[in-house]
Amino acid sequence: MTTAFLQVMLSLAAGIALIVLLTAKYRVHAFFALFLACFVVGLGVQLPVNDIITAMKEGFGNILKSLGFIIVLGTMLGVILEHTGSTQVMAAFILRLVGERFAAAAMGITGFIVGLPIFCDSGYIVLSGLNKSVARRTGISIITMSVSLAAGLYAVHCLIPPHPGATAAAGILGADLGKLILTGITVAILPTIVGCWWAHYAGSKIQAGDNDEVHTSREIPDMPVWKAFLPVLVPIVLIAIGAFSDMEKSASGAGTLFHLLGNPVIALLIGVILAFLSAPAWDRHTTGQLMTEAVEKAGSILVIIGAGGAFGAVLAGTRIGEHFSEALHLGSLGIIFPFLLASLLKTAQGSSTVAIITAASVIQPLLPALGLDSETGRLLCMLALGGGSMMISHANDAYFWVISKFSGLEMKAMLKVYSVATVLMGITTLVIVYVLSLFLL
Repeated sequence: MTTAFLQVMLSLAAGIALIVLLTAKYRVHAFFALFLACFVVGLGVQLPVNDIITAMKEGFGNILKSLGFIIVLGTMLGVILEHTGSTQVMAAFILRLVGERFAAAAMGITGFIVGLPIFCDSGYIVLSGLNKSVARRTGISIITMSVSLAAGLYAVHCLIPPHPGATAAAGILGADLGKLILTGITVAILPTIVGCWWAHYAGSKIQAGDNDEVHTSREIPDMPVWKAFLPVLVPIVLIAIGAFSDMEKSASGAGTLFHLLGNPVIALLIGVILAFLSAPAWDRHTTGQLMTEAVEKAGSILVIIGAGGAFGAVLAGTRIGEHFSEALHLGSLGIIFPFLLASLLKTAQGSSTVAIITAASVIQPLLPALGLDSETGRLLCMLALGGGSMMISHANDAYFWVISKFSGLEMKAMLKVYSVATVLMGITTLVIVYVLSLFLL
């Protein structure tokens, strides 16, 4: 068994090293990196090629079957909210609510809410113009404003579906999506606060960027605030009803209806419809363009998620869980091991999505050995992976450069403020999840 364990570990290390090398150094698309890693690991443990391909097909298909519609609808919702200007309306409302004195906190709250349906890089690009104009008006350091906005977007991106990494990892681990969304929102609050606090503390000590620089942004549309928030809040409320009520045991017509509406696919579809209704008028050309854009964005995400599922299926075929449980005492590590693995992968290759999908594929067969093979254990494991995928964001992370370029911030300032903020956010998430595990597991 010692020889078999060593063989599995070397094959796994070779597969992960290939993913990191191809995605980080050679900028190969994550789908192809994960695809090739399946063969490296499978052949490394002497699985027949036909068995490898069969496992890959099954893993790819199972993930897309459970997550495909959620990813497409979540992407569509984000695209529409960007187009209609709803995100800017939400940001302006939050700023008015908290006042200019707490403008940085307002941008963090805006990032948190806008980031629920919109990917962090897209959300940052959409809000960067408003962010710079508020920084100029209030005199608050641009790096404080920028990192506060980035922290809010980043926390929900790493922890909450329908973002691709969290969604895929939930599918791989078998975590309940509805409960993950609601628990993830709750857990993400404190890391966001910590990120905003560090932005204020460290940003006030650094002269970075130029608050007088003019950054062109769209005019804030004349839209009722409730109409802007509705497409985001209604799906969350519906999913909450579906996740935390006892509707499955209810035979009443109302119970069945609410359980149906709480399905994440139906809830997101309702959000998309509400987002469409938030615009005064639509023409066929614009509607077709937006749908095409959403499908193209979702397509790239889906192939990565599918490849992650394929990689996980191949790992399961190596019986890695049995080898780990016999050779190591993983039960003593528990929730810390998923966090450390995701942190290592994130820091090495830069993508939170690739890190969390790869880590989830490795962790899934280890759940029993880690003492996490329960509904609650899978949920907490997913949140630990999300916390690990936050750290450390630096020069190999595309989001790092989105923040830098759209805010006019130099590398040194970004490393001192933003990169450190991601470390603090990740550690904060781990502490929260660890404390929860003491009471719930």
